[in-house]
Amino acid sequence: MKTKPFLLHALSPLHVGTGHSADIIDLPIAKMKATGIPFVPGSAIKGVLRDARRNGDQAKEDAVFGPQSSDADSHAGALMVSDARLIAMPIRSFRGTFCWITSPLLLVLAQRDIDELSKLKVPELEGRCALIPSDPGNICVHRNSLYLQDVDLPVTKSVEVTAWSTTLARCFSSGANIFSKRFALVDDDTMSLFCETATQIDTRVRIDANTRTVAKGALWLEESLPPETMLIGLLGGDRSRKNGQDMSPADVLNFALPEEQILQFGGKATIGRGRCRIVPVT
Repeated sequence: MKTKPFLLHALSPLHVGTGHSADIIDLPIAKMKATGIPFVPGSAIKGVLRDARRNGDQAKEDAVFGPQSSDADSHAGALMVSDARLIAMPIRSFRGTFCWITSPLLLVLAQRDIDELSKLKVPELEGRCALIPSDPGNICVHRNSLYLQDVDLPVTKSVEVTAWSTTLARCFSSGANIFSKRFALVDDDTMSLFCETATQIDTRVRIDANTRTVAKGALWLEESLPPETMLIGLLGGDRSRKNGQDMSPADVLNFALPEEQILQFGGKATIGRGRCRIVPVT
């Protein structure tokens, strides 16, 4: 099997939910049970990629993504799509407007899945603190501290964080300079706090057509990942198993995600949710 990492960069609020919840938030986003880390399920990503590849070549589409449900037992699809896990989250900052933050745990998990990242060293942090790239200067720092939402963290410059910043910034194309000047590594405890408190919460209502007031029971809270959130995942390509359709693992991956695209993921598309860049990482 051949693999291709990809970056999912939210350009608008991203809501990939788990249905109704008994908690305060009626429509929460998907989070991993043990860690609370937000993610986008691989099934959702695969469905969007399949829809984007509908170009009339039904045989090739079926070989890559699997046959139609009416013929589901004929062969397996050649494409594997992993969940896209959070790697950097935008947090409101006292200076610089916002800062992309990550943590050692998120970087270690990314390294485990993506061999290309294994050469980078994950810095260790002691206590509540933050590390920033040594060059260029971080525009979010104020008096040697980061003030993120209601949390203030002392900062130290780090060569290892510079390497991570440079690697991730390549995925931003023309916006690479914006990312490098707003990137920081925080401790895992602080990251867990932000995963719970830094998501976007919107109050939604439905208006009764006759009274022009809120319909009875039609008031709910909806959670989304904020714009500029970055998630990372993995595509895996195997040989085609469809008779008469010969495709190598590389052919499968190139068909599924040939280049950077802007696609819609998750729900609430009619109100602008889920507009994302999906970028193959090389």
